[in-house]
Amino acid sequence: MGTNNYTAVVKQDGDWWIGWIEEVQGVNCQESTREELLESLRVTLNEALEFNREDARRIAGSNFEEAFIAA
Repeated sequence: MGTNNYTAVVKQDGDWWIGWIEEVQGVNCQESTREELLESLRVTLNEALEFNREDARRIAGSNFEEAFIAA
């Protein structure tokens, strides 16, 4: 599987930087610097994608196929 690109929406709110990944619900973070925020979003996004992948395969059970879809 290739590299996918996602969109981070980030903003400074007082002393904090907060951000979300547009394409994946529930991936949001808060950090004290923009750089830390982007890294936290990357890590959290990867964890969410892996969890979703494992969950989908568990639900599918056995004898399934994967089809790649471009949006």
